[in-house]
Amino acid sequence: MISLSRDGDIGIAEIDRHERRNALDVAHCQELRAAVTGLVADGARAIVITGAGPVFSAGADLGGAYDGAFRDALYGMLTAITGTGVPVLAAVNGPAIGAGAQLAIACDLRVAAPSASFGIPTARLGLAVDPWTIGRLAALCGTGTAQAMLIGCDTIDAERAYRSGLASRLGDRSAAIAWARELATLAPLTLAYNKQALNSPDGELAKAYEACWASDDCAEGQRARAEKRAPRFTGR
Repeated sequence: MISLSRDGDIGIAEIDRHERRNALDVAHCQELRAAVTGLVADGARAIVITGAGPVFSAGADLGGAYDGAFRDALYGMLTAITGTGVPVLAAVNGPAIGAGAQLAIACDLRVAAPSASFGIPTARLGLAVDPWTIGRLAALCGTGTAQAMLIGCDTIDAERAYRSGLASRLGDRSAAIAWARELATLAPLTLAYNKQALNSPDGELAKAYEACWASDDCAEGQRARAEKRAPRFTGR
C-alpha cells in the first residue's frame, strides 16, 4: 500500500510493502500516481516520497516487470511526478534499485540517507529503461557515473551519489521533510515554472514565464523585501 500523511503544507507518500522490499508492481505504481495527484489537489505545496523500513524501493516486482501493463503504470507514475507543479522530494532511506532508482530520479530533489544506494542493473535481467531515464540520469550525475550504472551495472552509495550530483543532499527522512517545509514557503508559480523548464526545456514556457512576473506573488516578494519581512506567497 501507499501510506499518506500530512505535515502542514507537506504531503508524505510512503511505499509500505516492506515484505517485498517495497518492490513496485502495477497496483503500487497506480496508487503512487494517484497519491501525488491527490495530495496536490488537496493543497500540498511540496511532496516527500519515501519507503517503509530500510529500503526505498528494490525496483520492479519481477513477477510482472516484463509485462507491458507494468511499463505503462510505471511511466504513468513517473510522468505524474515530473508533470506536477509542486516540488517532489525523494527521501531515499535505503537501496533504490531499478524502477526504485527511476522513481528517485523522477523526483525534483533527492535526500540520501547513509544507507542509501542507487543502481539500474537492467543488463543483468535483459530489461531496458526508456531514453528519458537514461538522459535524466546522465544529466544529474554525469555520463561517467551513468555509464558505470547502466553499462557496468555498478551500485553507487550515498556519498558517491552526492559527489556526482545524483543526490541533492545527504540526510534522513526528517531532513527531507525539513527541506520540503522550506520549499513550501517559496513562490509556487516560480517553482512550477522552474520545474517545467528543467523537465521540458524545449516546451512552450513563455506563458508560464510571463505569469510569474505578472503574479501577486511577484508583487508580494517586492513588498516583503521593502518591508524587511518574510514573504507570504499564495500561488496567485
